[in-house]
Amino acid sequence: MTVAQAFFALMAIAVALSAIMAVAWLVQQRTGNSGWVDTIWTFGLGAVGVAGALAPFDALGSRQIIVAMIIALWTARLGLHIAQRSSSITDDPRYVEMARQWGSDAPRQMFWLLQKQAWVTVPLALAVFLAAHHPASPFRTQDIAALLLMTAAIVGEGLSDHQLRTFKADPANKGRVCDAGLWSLSRHPNYFFEWLGWLAYPLLAIDLTGSYGWGWLSLLAPACMYWLLVYVSGIPPLEEHMLRSRGQAFRDYQARTSAFFPMPPGR
Repeated sequence: MTVAQAFFALMAIAVALSAIMAVAWLVQQRTGNSGWVDTIWTFGLGAVGVAGALAPFDALGSRQIIVAMIIALWTARLGLHIAQRSSSITDDPRYVEMARQWGSDAPRQMFWLLQKQAWVTVPLALAVFLAAHHPASPFRTQDIAALLLMTAAIVGEGLSDHQLRTFKADPANKGRVCDAGLWSLSRHPNYFFEWLGWLAYPLLAIDLTGSYGWGWLSLLAPACMYWLLVYVSGIPPLEEHMLRSRGQAFRDYQARTSAFFPMPPGR
């Protein structure tokens, strides 16, 4: 891969993601339900990832097809889950609190927030592109490890979402904090498994022999995802909401349960 090809791919990814999040802003403004933002983000990233993996769409290699299938599977599972959740709520409490703080300037602030989300998503789509265009063929041992890791991540995140959905569906749990199953090991097991899945792309992209230097840039994907989930748009706003709505029950849960990495419960 030449520098010119890498630069073109980077610019195409950035422009596409920016346009997708502009659409997400329009939908949020029209519907008043910011839950659709994450739905559009997921399907948008998936579409860019698949397109990047398969480009330039001629003489497709097996690696390109498999990587495209991986990101498509991730997109379908997470996107449909978030879409179902968004259709059952009137708004996302994380964005509601931001809009309250912004006041009358909320529409403009929301637009730029979503554009920032587009920019920090670029490393994710780039990692998919780099993994798909690694020249190695056939698959290496670390590629097989990557597929197993992604499978574990998708299953783990799906199980986490199922356990939370089942907990909330029981009327006896109204007002309680979910600490069942994987939620007894981590306060955000779904976030942990989401991050874990993005470690698969560096495994697919990096070449320890040094013949594919571009692959090392894929490490930005899990680093960026960890930063977003743990410090920006994941845990902080969600836990602020849970503290307001669950109070001492959630404080007790925080005291005994790991925030991100699954660990045995304890004080």
